[in-house]
Amino acid sequence: MSEPKQTKRHYRPNVAAIILSSKYPHACEIFIACRNDIKDAWQFPQGGIDSNESPKEALLRELEEEIGTKEVDIVAEHPEWVSYDFPETVAPKMYPYDGQTQKYFLVRLRHDSLVNLNTQEPEFSDYKFVSYEDIFHHITYFKRPIYKQVLEYFKKKGYL
Repeated sequence: MSEPKQTKRHYRPNVAAIILSSKYPHACEIFIACRNDIKDAWQFPQGGIDSNESPKEALLRELEEEIGTKEVDIVAEHPEWVSYDFPETVAPKMYPYDGQTQKYFLVRLRHDSLVNLNTQEPEFSDYKFVSYEDIFHHITYFKRPIYKQVLEYFKKKGYL
């Protein structure tokens, strides 16, 4: 008997931002936002990388498109790309991709930056800043393993 064929997974290149409030490093408050197309789905801002962009360029563009500001300072960058598969409920909407491979950045909002979710194509309906300890009470289930991996890296490095 022959073994079943392994199908190659197709991942969308993506950037994600773990945004710290402008109070950082005196206070460690992490920004999460609720998607407007999936009920109670809280997450970090993220988005695809265009073919002509570097990850840092995509990060700033996505932040402006999703939260209305790119006025951030990059604190750190996760050294590796991390990947996850879309759950069956999300996969059809994201076709032809099976999941995403992401480059994570830890950024701090500048003191004068204002978050504005009322962007040209709004993706979020609400946002809040939460503690490191409280974040997993809010994040959508299928992103938790990746968020845990990335947040633990930044914590181990002394950023969180």
